[in-house]
Amino acid sequence: MLLRSLLPALVLVLPLMAQPRVFRVDGNHTVLGFKASTLLFDVPGRFTRYKVEIQGDPAVPENATVQIAIDAGSISTAIQARDEHLRSADFFDVAKYPKITFTAREVHRTGDQVHVKGALTMHGITRDLDLTFQAAEGMNGAGVPTWSYRATLPLDRLEYGIGADSVAAKISLKRPVELDLLLVGFFEEPPAPAKPAKTRPPSGPARK
Repeated sequence: MLLRSLLPALVLVLPLMAQPRVFRVDGNHTVLGFKASTLLFDVPGRFTRYKVEIQGDPAVPENATVQIAIDAGSISTAIQARDEHLRSADFFDVAKYPKITFTAREVHRTGDQVHVKGALTMHGITRDLDLTFQAAEGMNGAGVPTWSYRATLPLDRLEYGIGADSVAAKISLKRPVELDLLLVGFFEEPPAPAKPAKTRPPSGPARK
């Protein structure tokens, strides 16, 4: 009898519990950066426009979905002339390839590390990419629970054709580029589904 009385409540609650939480990016602290190296010095940079879509449970991320889209034209190395060169056909060719995208196909957690396997598409070339993020959870200055994920790894730019035909790159730019990714944000409950609008019954024929 008790179980029968609880069934209607479970039917309502279980779908809500199954809904994944949504990661809202803290743009003030998130950095999608990199460091390229020449024969003489390092060139740090970052992408300033991007869209990060993550849904899942931060404690058990195995069913999480991860998609990142970066505006390639937002590359910034603090020198305008260099940034324009990087946007040109010599490097990223943003007129032809405006987006850099990453889509995960597998996510799992081991202790404080979150391993993400997926596909990175850049400069029209798609390759598998494995990322290992160091995860941390705490409170921000406003006392709001916050999560951060940090990953660094080398990437061979020539595997994506970046700078392959640039004379300047051939002379002085090294092949490995170090990615430096920091995702900071808040996991929130998904928005409640919109209630269907009430429809009025059709009115009958007007009386004479």
